[in-house]
Amino acid sequence: MSAPAVDSGVEFSGTPEGLEAIQQRVLWLSTAMIHHANRVRPNPSGLKVGGHQASSASMVSIMTALWFEQLRPGDRVSVKPHASPVLHSINYLLGELDESYLTTLRQFGGLQSYPSRAKDPDTVDYSTGSVGIGATAPIWGAMARRYVNTLDGGAGTGRQYSLVGDAELDEGAVWEAIVDPGVIDLGEVVWIVDLNRQSLDRVVPNIAAGRLEKMFDAAGWQVITVKFGQLLESLFTRAGGAELRTRILDMSNPEYQRLLRCTAEELRTRLPGTGHGSAAIATLIAGLDDATLRAAIRNLGGHDLAALSAAYRRIDDSRPTIIIAYTIKGYGLPVEGHPQNHSSLLSTAEYVQLASDLGMDPDRPWSRFDDSTAPGRMCAAVAARLRRDPIVPVGLPAIPADFGRTPKGTATTQSALGRVLLDLTRAAPEAARRIVTVSPDVSSTTNLAGWVNKVGVWSSAERHDWFADDAETILHWREKPTGQHMELGIAETNLVGLIGELGATWSRWGQPLFPIGVVYDPFVERALEPWSYGIYAGGQSILVGTPSGVTLAAEGGAHQSIKTPSIGLEQPGCTSYELAFSLDVEWALLACLNQLGRPGGSSAYLRLSTRPVDQTLAAVPSDPAARERRRRQVVAGGYSLIRRDDARVTIAAMGAMMTEALSAATRLDLAGVAADVLCITSPDLLFRAMQARQGRGTGETWILDQLFPADRATPLVTVLDGHPHTLTFLAGINRVRHAGLGVTQFGQVGTLDDVYRHHGIDTDAIVRAALDIA
Repeated sequence: MSAPAVDSGVEFSGTPEGLEAIQQRVLWLSTAMIHHANRVRPNPSGLKVGGHQASSASMVSIMTALWFEQLRPGDRVSVKPHASPVLHSINYLLGELDESYLTTLRQFGGLQSYPSRAKDPDTVDYSTGSVGIGATAPIWGAMARRYVNTLDGGAGTGRQYSLVGDAELDEGAVWEAIVDPGVIDLGEVVWIVDLNRQSLDRVVPNIAAGRLEKMFDAAGWQVITVKFGQLLESLFTRAGGAELRTRILDMSNPEYQRLLRCTAEELRTRLPGTGHGSAAIATLIAGLDDATLRAAIRNLGGHDLAALSAAYRRIDDSRPTIIIAYTIKGYGLPVEGHPQNHSSLLSTAEYVQLASDLGMDPDRPWSRFDDSTAPGRMCAAVAARLRRDPIVPVGLPAIPADFGRTPKGTATTQSALGRVLLDLTRAAPEAARRIVTVSPDVSSTTNLAGWVNKVGVWSSAERHDWFADDAETILHWREKPTGQHMELGIAETNLVGLIGELGATWSRWGQPLFPIGVVYDPFVERALEPWSYGIYAGGQSILVGTPSGVTLAAEGGAHQSIKTPSIGLEQPGCTSYELAFSLDVEWALLACLNQLGRPGGSSAYLRLSTRPVDQTLAAVPSDPAARERRRRQVVAGGYSLIRRDDARVTIAAMGAMMTEALSAATRLDLAGVAADVLCITSPDLLFRAMQARQGRGTGETWILDQLFPADRATPLVTVLDGHPHTLTFLAGINRVRHAGLGVTQFGQVGTLDDVYRHHGIDTDAIVRAALDIA
């Protein structure tokens, strides 16, 4: 399927001279913004502020040409993190940013260090700052936009641009995204690589556009390389020009960068080299004045507005495009090309000289163009062209809190996930239509088969299901644009990147989606950083880790997660649950869905298990009021399963360990030690409640009074299939003696009894711990 139609015939007003003036003003403003933050604004702490003047300078031409000649209101752009001052400078010239903010870069409450959708005051399409995540976000944004348009439309069309530093291509997650089979259909995706050939510490000797070209071409992308500007291209047509071109192309990156630090006299000696053609090159450059010679060696395509404009016009919207633009780090600044210029700052004297060169007043640095000038008129015209209509959010569909059934028999919390999703299609079809599930090739093994059969698999084009008539095929893979399950192959970073963008559609286009990503719980850690960054950027999603813990006994240590319960507790912007029973899963999942797609909403992490559990152990109340009380407790963090007036100890267990906890209570009772048993569903919410009670946070504390009333305080045993410190804080609620049981070592393969015994979380271990502290 080709990309959604885009309007590539928009006429842009302006002149080359006006665009050049804007480019110089953007360079000045971005440099001045960083200078003010470091050299002018008071800094009592003495800590480094930073701001990357060189990294910003290398992007000025690319972004000026893109914004002022190419972008349309439906386009979205992910900006290289260190180029955030360039973005703010452009937004300022377009009237989107008040002058008062230009002095607040990296200041509390001011412009953020890196572009942030949630925290910056001006238009930021994608939050960036963590290597590779911002680069790939527009890929997932393109998928999310297409999905929204299969609902009621309203997301429009437009390109999805990524402005990427060349060093960012070292990140493995970038290539996981590029080679995903579904990406080749996303013709609206355009990457522009700032190929300045420098990393943080040095000039990288082996970065070669040719290698990158082949890699992207092999992935099916259109490849456009912008190597040289008009001045160099004109020199190449002269006598000795072919030799000059070959010489520049063949020299190493460090040698070329060194030429940028040379005087004209030194260039005349160094540039010709000593190989074949050196005499012809020497003759050619002998006819150039010093200024032209020094300009020529800097005349790379990524700084030539005409060359960039020509490259943008070549974009083919039928497949993804990569534009590789040769640039110079620090272009136009005294630090240009220096191998250690990444974090360097202009001195005050250099700043004043730059102001003089650009015709600016260093004491009044924030001037815009007068409306009567050519660049002023161009800024006004572009601002009008890029103005976006206000977002009109659609109403959120109603999601029930309880389906009203009580599970019987034996079931797993993992299987409950699929049943809840299917029940939702019957009980609340409008809400169910906005659910999108995503998994990395584990749909069947995580019990999503029924859901996938019901709703189909998303694809940019409908594909024939050749196994539809095969009676032995249980999971039917019906691919269509309206399918509600997305599968990305075994790449967890892709998965969480996608659910982050699916979870941001409410704020981008006013269309809420309810994304649920399902991964094997051990691999939550692999996916954590990009998922966390998606939450930071405003993406609200549900991540389900299943199967989990050493309860996955036969799989051995490689597939047994230990740290994930505490990760869920610690992750900002997220509510975590680990459920023991099927009905708990239903109630918690429905509550989590109700927190998606809205201002002030929250993401969620659910840790589920493949352990079959007798559902009658949940002792669900039959009285409607009591049932609702139980539901509220489950959603708030926990509930009591056994209360004894003569209790001498409390056992607080979570998830798969409830069977052992109840068995231990029975054993203790036989030994004459009465025990209360609590089922903890969310240590995350309980910790927040405890913080609120202590005046260190906001939130309701009623759940603590119901779970841990002060007049029933007894010594506490906590147990979970994960690291014990996750529940240790519970002892601090009433300051009681405590024994924390859990998993602190890599797992072992074996039977469930063997593995639980090995880690000290079996019934015997719980009984011993209770007797020790009772």
